[in-house]
Amino acid sequence: MPGTVFKPKIPKINLKGSTIIIGLIIIGVIAFLSTSFIIVDQTENAVITTLGRYTKTVGAGLHYKLPLGIQKAYLVQTKIIQTESFGFRTIKPGVVTQYSNKKYPEESTMLTGDLNIVDVEWIIQYRISDPKAWLFNVSDRNKTIRDISQSVMNRLVGDRSILGVIGPDRQTIQDSAVILMNEILHQYGLGIDIVQVQLQNIVPPQGVQDAFEDVNKAIQDMNRLINEGKEAYNAEIPKARGQADQTLEIAQGYATERVNKARGDVARFISVLDEYRKSPDVTRKRLYYEMIDEVFTGAENVELIDKSLNNFLPIKNLGQNSSGVTK
Repeated sequence: MPGTVFKPKIPKINLKGSTIIIGLIIIGVIAFLSTSFIIVDQTENAVITTLGRYTKTVGAGLHYKLPLGIQKAYLVQTKIIQTESFGFRTIKPGVVTQYSNKKYPEESTMLTGDLNIVDVEWIIQYRISDPKAWLFNVSDRNKTIRDISQSVMNRLVGDRSILGVIGPDRQTIQDSAVILMNEILHQYGLGIDIVQVQLQNIVPPQGVQDAFEDVNKAIQDMNRLINEGKEAYNAEIPKARGQADQTLEIAQGYATERVNKARGDVARFISVLDEYRKSPDVTRKRLYYEMIDEVFTGAENVELIDKSLNNFLPIKNLGQNSSGVTK
């Protein structure tokens, strides 16, 4: 109709419904993004499963996976050394470690090979080497590790005497425990490696500890006395042997000297004998003069008188001093 004004109809927008849809979209995007990426630390590996089935293992870094629970990631600490203690518990580790006063005899009490009871406390250190095996092969991992460790330690202690366990076999037990535990754990496929076994306190039970300490002190005193005796032996025997060798060398030198002198005398006698045979009178006189010279060498105030002189009265020169000079 003339003069009539038509107004177009503008559809009404439901702002409340639109806000809900936008919010749902944002939540979906956030859920998608938050379940699509994982961050793996330097000390970890991540095991990825797809609908519960193992898919792969990834290392440190940022990794993508299928979102919304289709793929799941399990973080496993593979670069950290983990510890289990037996016979005692640690309350607070650190520079000054605090230990619990509670005892665990069901773990530490063992029977040695010579039928003595001993309390052994030890720790094991292990590292996860196969994250897949660690997650899926064994259900109760901690109990399996502890049971195997106790079994091996009881076996090693039971093969030795109590003095060997406390004393010289300590390092051997630790080294053998590492080997045996790894063999059994690898058979179970637990995915870990035992790095070290350390024995802590090894003592007899409380009731006999005082008596055992007395025996141990007596053994230490015995070993000390044996060592002192060996030290004295090592000090005196070489000295006596040296003196004996010295005496033998002196005797051998004296014997050689005497033999050489005798041989020289024999050679001289033979030489004189040859000369005597050639000229007996001359040789006889020479021997006489040599004898007189040898006898009176160094003598003072000696007066020689010929026995063939008759009516000769020897008179001592009183004016001559001790040096043979006349005053």
